[in-house]
Amino acid sequence: MKRLLILEDGSTFLGEGFGSQINSTGEVVLTTAMTGYQEVVTSPTYANQIIVFTTPVLGTYGTNIDDLESLQPVCKGVVCHTYTDSMNVSSQQSFSDYLKNQDIPGIYGIDTRKLVRILSKHNGIMKGSIIDAENDLEHAFDQLHATVLTDQLVDMVSTSKPYPNPDTGRNIVLVDYGVKHSVLRQLSRMNCNTIIVPYTATFQEIKNLCPDGVLLSNGPGNPYTLEDSFEIIRQIQANYPTFAIGLGHQLLAIANGAKVKELPRAHRGLNFPVIEIATGRIITVAQNHSYIVDESSLPKDNLIVTHKDLNSGWIEGIKHRKYPTFSVQFEPEGAPGPSDGTDVFYDFMHLIDIRKDKINAIRESK
Repeated sequence: MKRLLILEDGSTFLGEGFGSQINSTGEVVLTTAMTGYQEVVTSPTYANQIIVFTTPVLGTYGTNIDDLESLQPVCKGVVCHTYTDSMNVSSQQSFSDYLKNQDIPGIYGIDTRKLVRILSKHNGIMKGSIIDAENDLEHAFDQLHATVLTDQLVDMVSTSKPYPNPDTGRNIVLVDYGVKHSVLRQLSRMNCNTIIVPYTATFQEIKNLCPDGVLLSNGPGNPYTLEDSFEIIRQIQANYPTFAIGLGHQLLAIANGAKVKELPRAHRGLNFPVIEIATGRIITVAQNHSYIVDESSLPKDNLIVTHKDLNSGWIEGIKHRKYPTFSVQFEPEGAPGPSDGTDVFYDFMHLIDIRKDKINAIRESK
């Protein structure tokens, strides 16, 4: 079936439809990820976005439940150059069937190189729609321009009630701004008993769960829409070892006096080189963000830069001078992407163990 991708600047791209045949509007963004299309599409960080893949072909290995990053994906569409309905031994359904079952439209057969060049002139983001080719174009553009996309993205993806990811060992409370399943998988590998709470959870509600440490998750959107989180984060870091990822990293920085700014061009892909400043070690990581902590605003009496993007020089990690608190902008869990960044989870466990040892020593001395 012939379908159209239209952009708010008037650009149109004619292609073939796959997945769902519904019409959809969202932010059109690009990713340079060459693999892991299922993980990308199901990541909550792509809420309300139509994802343009620069890799030439999608669908080559189908989909399976083990690679889901959320049970209910919230992206608005998929765009690629070529689509195939191939499957492999681990596949449970084709990518097209998966998208159809999730009401996500796809379009292929368009010049994605031209599309990427257009997007790159607009910070890598433009409003757009996937529609049927026979639709009245003038009316479709009127609807596109009139559509106001919500900025309350975390409310779309955060859990509404606490739930456990059970294990035995360290007790972690995870504040859910749009957590990926791979973060929970990583904590399970470390024998952590994790309790996931809504982003609206109060400090007292978190305290009542007796955490050994608190993790502020990744998620979508502008951190300044979550002003109520700043004071709660200050209370958390003053009482528990705290680790933050992605959006959580940005919120942590703002809570400690830094500012966050929108990038001139978003970083979305799998193979970004990042340097760990203390050791000089270079790791390759996945990134997915359009905001960054502004280094010029960093309060040097509170925060230290720990990681930087090797290409751009932008901040990719910070830590607190006083509290056992740190954060990274990149996606340390990978999925898709390299696993170089998983060491930061072990750093978090180390901070938790130090605190527990101190508490036990005080108890034994009484």
